[in-house]
Amino acid sequence: MGFSAWLTAHYEEKGPVKWLAFALELVAAITLFLLMILTCADVFGRYFFGNSVDGTTELTEIGIAILVFAEMPIVTWRGGHIVVDILDKIWSNTVLKALGLLSALLMSGSLYYLGVRIFQFADRSFRREEITELLEIPVGIIVQYIAFMSWATAALMMTYGIYHMLTQDRD
Repeated sequence: MGFSAWLTAHYEEKGPVKWLAFALELVAAITLFLLMILTCADVFGRYFFGNSVDGTTELTEIGIAILVFAEMPIVTWRGGHIVVDILDKIWSNTVLKALGLLSALLMSGSLYYLGVRIFQFADRSFRREEITELLEIPVGIIVQYIAFMSWATAALMMTYGIYHMLTQDRD
């Protein structure tokens, strides 16, 4: 089985969204693997050599931020959020689609505004030249990444997420 066939078999998205989903999940998987290696090296070094890896806490925090915000657009456009459907059997399909569209618009607007505010914090971090305590990594880079991924999630919710929501039928 070739790579394209494997990708088609494992990703239901179409076109460039499929490749974006794969790329973001690859980033998340590599990050998770590196976090696992870092934790093992830290524990191994601490117990066998009496010295842990310097900056493990900072690298773990950065890795978790990369992991969470790489997966956020994927979860959003697949509709993987937690949904409470207590009233779905009472209301018509049209009302449910209208409420779903309203919630998608509210989520997109909120994520866009959140991205704007976070980007302002990144700009402030760059102006102040904030760095992490031990490894001296510029904080603004990570904060900017979070802002961009919030915008990507908002954009994908407005495009593919709404399309998917309006075209699927509820049981």
